[in-house]
Amino acid sequence: MRSFVPVLTVVTGIFAVWYLAAIWLNAPWAYDKATRSGEVLTLQTLIADTWSQDKPKLPAPHQVGIEIWETTVEKNITSKRSLIYHSWITLSATLLGFALGTGLGIALAIGIVYNRTMDMSVMPWVIASQTIPILALAPMIIVVLNAVGISGLLPKAMISMYLSFFPVVVGMVKGLRSPDAMQLDQMRTWNASPAQTFWRLRLPSSMPYLFTSLKVAMAASLVGAIVGELPTGAVAGLGARLLAGSYFGQTIQIWSALLMAAALAAALVSLVGLIQRITLKRMGMA
Repeated sequence: MRSFVPVLTVVTGIFAVWYLAAIWLNAPWAYDKATRSGEVLTLQTLIADTWSQDKPKLPAPHQVGIEIWETTVEKNITSKRSLIYHSWITLSATLLGFALGTGLGIALAIGIVYNRTMDMSVMPWVIASQTIPILALAPMIIVVLNAVGISGLLPKAMISMYLSFFPVVVGMVKGLRSPDAMQLDQMRTWNASPAQTFWRLRLPSSMPYLFTSLKVAMAASLVGAIVGELPTGAVAGLGARLLAGSYFGQTIQIWSALLMAAALAAALVSLVGLIQRITLKRMGMA
């Protein structure tokens, strides 16, 4: 129970600041309405108004909670207004991009560790690739793929892959190089082949590093999927909900989609963490 006290304290503080910020940001509109109608606002009516506006600058937490409830529990999951439906669209691109990014990252890491030429030539380009803003790169990827007849899920997954492969490469290279000289000398003493050294020493040693990087990659992959939905004018996905909300000034819709994305990211990262604990325990590392 004591471990939850700090968490609850932080959450309570966040909600308190959120409610106060909603009053501050939404108050000008409340005062403007009162001036035009000739009403006098008391503190109580001001708070009630700022926490119940249809299109507030900053929606109150309970407004976002109601919106999430109405678009998840009270909507059919196949409905275009269901956040579960839109989350599934984004999740599918996220998982495909994560799988592609993980595979590419591991393959590049193995090449970098075992090939001096790749280490000197590929690694700098891998680092340089992350200096390109994804918001500038995403439309280019989508346009190029559309030009060759590829559309739908794959372009969004490619953007997710672009963001997710980098932490995997860095983490896996660090992990594969983590065995010290004494351990490598011991493998050579046993006349182990490079393949045996990889499977028996380097790969097991890299697992803690790999899973740490996979958590970062999963979160980055979700961001990539959402970003990939923005320049396409998508009609489905959490990115599409954000885009539609910004078009029509529906800030409550925007915040509900943001919190749904955060919850989805937390669930995915927690799943990777669970797999990590199970895997490392079976390997005797936990």
